[in-house]
Amino acid sequence: MPESWRSSAMADKDINRIIADTFLKMADTLETGAEAPRAVIALTALGSEHGEDELYQAAAMAAKQGIRVKVIGTKPSNYPGVETVSVSSEEEGHKELENLLTSGSAQGGVTMHYPFPIGVSTVGRVITPAKGKAMYIATTTGTSALDRVEGLVRNALYGIATAKACGVAEPTVGLLNIDGARQVEIQLQRLQNSGYPIRLATSGRSDGGAIMRGNDLLMGSCDVMVTDSLTGNILMKLFSSYNTGGNYESVGYGYGPGMGENFDKLILIVSRASGAPVVKGAIEFAAELVRGDYQRVFAMELKAAKQAGLDAVLAGCRAQKQTGDPAEAVVQPPKEVVTAEIHGIEILDLEDAVQTLWKENIYAESGMGCTGPVILLAKSKMEAARCILRDKGYIGE
Repeated sequence: MPESWRSSAMADKDINRIIADTFLKMADTLETGAEAPRAVIALTALGSEHGEDELYQAAAMAAKQGIRVKVIGTKPSNYPGVETVSVSSEEEGHKELENLLTSGSAQGGVTMHYPFPIGVSTVGRVITPAKGKAMYIATTTGTSALDRVEGLVRNALYGIATAKACGVAEPTVGLLNIDGARQVEIQLQRLQNSGYPIRLATSGRSDGGAIMRGNDLLMGSCDVMVTDSLTGNILMKLFSSYNTGGNYESVGYGYGPGMGENFDKLILIVSRASGAPVVKGAIEFAAELVRGDYQRVFAMELKAAKQAGLDAVLAGCRAQKQTGDPAEAVVQPPKEVVTAEIHGIEILDLEDAVQTLWKENIYAESGMGCTGPVILLAKSKMEAARCILRDKGYIGE
């Protein structure tokens, strides 16, 4: 083929690609009313209690809404708009998810398990039964902070940022009536009085107030319901499967995105019990956050809160440990790739346990898995680390 023909053919391909991209952008604009990048969402399909096909169905349902989905699984896709990224195991699937997000091949991911670091927790979204209204549960898994009140204050900010990124311009915030809620209300009012534009909700019960009762969960009395992640996790399971008996989550959007400072990956959690409707909802949730530029919204929200004195508020929340001797300085060992997890450690002991391993020259990190706190470390150090933690009383036999 003459060089001029080859150049002409390449130019035609480029033109065709540009035209195709333009039509995709036009489709997005017609669907959403605003120009935004067409979201590509990755979904890990291995590990579901309902089988891999259930998640392929969820991806196909989301693809019909104009979302491009890459399913990380073992089967080829037979659905338009759904691409398969082939893997042979759950571990390989999670590595591929990280690769897709890091490379920019996907803007968000939906998965059934992710060990979020301390400081990051997820904001779920449910449909409240009384009025069919969406409500954000902040938070549903992960740990925003080791101090309870500080964590709940952060949960409120994470919930607000998530709701705003999804188009709720001025979300109302309610505090579930759990341990620490009254202290959190005081701290949020301090921020409000210092200029942070938070809208505290009013309970649907006759005595009102921002402290929410169980009735308010059903009524959707607020846009963002603030709670601790363990309570939030239970609420998500109840809201999503109360019609099915519990073994199949059929309603809602899943456990939501991991939100926190210095965490720049969009990863949303679903349960192994989540059925196709919920997984589809999670994929849509992820695409909304991409279109809403959630990182920019989160940064703006955090900046506004800090200008109103957030750092001082959080410092005042933190419990001071009473120790007879000054804390011993521990040198962090050289970093290693951490792929193994040790479970069963009390959340308040987590950082001390990490420091204990550092003293023994074992590199470790703290994190939060779906079932609770975890220590992350290299697989080759697992047995030695378990022995040390067992001897020190951090884990049982």
